[in-house]
Amino acid sequence: MKRFYTDAAAQPVADGYAITLDSRPVRTPKRAQLVVPTVQLADAIVHEWAAQGDEIVPATMKLTGLANAGIDIVRPDPAAFIAPLAAYAASDLLCYRAVETPLAALQAAAWDPLLDWAERALDLPLARTVGVMPIAQHPAIIESAAAMLACHGAFELAAMSPLISIAGSWIVPMAVAKGIIDPETGWQAVTIDERWQEDRWGHDAEAAAALAVRHADWRAAHAMLAALATP
Repeated sequence: MKRFYTDAAAQPVADGYAITLDSRPVRTPKRAQLVVPTVQLADAIVHEWAAQGDEIVPATMKLTGLANAGIDIVRPDPAAFIAPLAAYAASDLLCYRAVETPLAALQAAAWDPLLDWAERALDLPLARTVGVMPIAQHPAIIESAAAMLACHGAFELAAMSPLISIAGSWIVPMAVAKGIIDPETGWQAVTIDERWQEDRWGHDAEAAAALAVRHADWRAAHAMLAALATP
């Protein structure tokens, strides 16, 4: 799409800050007005629109996309949105350990403290195993994970979704969202296997490029959580 506006701005409204282009409201894909709850998030989204060149490139507007998802997808039915995210708690990356002793040791050092935190937060035990064969978790694990996610608003949930899917883990993104660990520590935790493979087999340009895309999405999602945390 060709750029059709000159100025992007954030306009205070009753329920937050509306994003405008040449004083006209920006609309989500489902035609709702793009209104976000904090000035920090509004300013970040405005920056995305202002930074566009002659062509609008949606892939470079990650916060806009997440905000649209919060309004169009999460807000109409939060429980339906939460359900697949909570399901990750029953097959969390952190519960599946490598057979190789050196890698398993790295995983234990990074993951065991997070598993201990999750067990306290959920008030439920978490089973661990070696290998990739599925193991059964406590029957209430998904319900408890969903209840913790339900404490977050629509925009927070929109940001949590890519963190959880990128990580293959409910625990790490929740720990990041709660401030238990910082986002880069979380990223290091969920990419232990990839770094191990690179150290063992050497650099793979295609794998590195895919990992870089995931890292950019991870940072954008956390940037949205950070922007939402400050009124």
